[in-house]
Amino acid sequence: MKTTHRMTASRLIRSLVICSLLVAGCDQPTAPNPVAPSVSNLKGSIKINGSSTSLLISNAVREAFLQRFPDVTVTVNGAGTGNGFDEFQSKQIDIADASRPIRPTELEKCKTHGVEFLELPVAYDGLTIVVHPQNDWVDALTVPQLKQLFVAEQAAKKWSDVDPRWPDQAIDLYAPGTGSGSYDYFREVVVGDSGQLLRRDMNLNEDDNVLVQGVAGNKYSIGFFGVAYYEESKQSLKAVKIVNPSDGVAYLPTADAIISGRYAPFSRPLFIYVSVASLRRVEVAAFVNFYLENVSWLCEKVAYVRLPQELLQRSIGNYHAKQTGTHYINSAGEVRSGALADVFLPTNLGQ
Repeated sequence: MKTTHRMTASRLIRSLVICSLLVAGCDQPTAPNPVAPSVSNLKGSIKINGSSTSLLISNAVREAFLQRFPDVTVTVNGAGTGNGFDEFQSKQIDIADASRPIRPTELEKCKTHGVEFLELPVAYDGLTIVVHPQNDWVDALTVPQLKQLFVAEQAAKKWSDVDPRWPDQAIDLYAPGTGSGSYDYFREVVVGDSGQLLRRDMNLNEDDNVLVQGVAGNKYSIGFFGVAYYEESKQSLKAVKIVNPSDGVAYLPTADAIISGRYAPFSRPLFIYVSVASLRRVEVAAFVNFYLENVSWLCEKVAYVRLPQELLQRSIGNYHAKQTGTHYINSAGEVRSGALADVFLPTNLGQ
């Protein structure tokens, strides 16, 4: 019986890969649903935790996957990127969703606990700055203005502190929790290497839906989170244009602006980190295969931005070659930064 099960699992994955490669060749803006109507009796369980931003994508993949593999239990949580990595390095989960690359301290914990992993980019996000729809004084913000609003040492208490023409009203701020990759990414972009901290009087929550409700409920509020949560609630929110520091032009987080990098400095890739040990289980291997080959149309379904085909193929190639480790930290423990296309290269693994 065991031999028969292994043979069935092997045939299952081979069939899935063949179907998936056919889907991957299609790079149309709206791909048809490629989920096959046949249903498999594959069993097992998969645990995912991490980025609340990536939660929507992984849930979309989960729902599509279960149409074909209904007997597999897939649990997806969004406790934040940092919290996800904590569970990942302690072997509590199979896959970590991440809205930023792994950090040196997190990498060291993985090494200490013998957790090898694959680093796989899956989509793009544009971290979106939002205000109340009745806010008629803010159309665009620069990074220095964002510092005035969000950085502790120069925090503006009232809108008029940023611009005297703006209302003499207290600012109500909403942001993801400190365990969130969105919080980390925003801090890195706005604060940089200055050592400053984000202000502590913000309303913090790991649940982006709570942040949406907070900003929508106060005319003098402002907040930030992933673009998909804005797209889901755009009738009750207003996205703020961000002035690109390089060209001085203000951009909204549209798909074109995010992919091109014009929506700077808040365009970012989203990742899944997959445990190599977990991949030895057929249900996890089938799920990751399914994820990579269907994420382009599924991420657009939940309002994120698909990777360019070249970058997606790099991710798929990395998975099939089982190239372990991170592209974002060199052998000396130094962090690499830059566009995904420039960092996610085979030559950066272990170098």
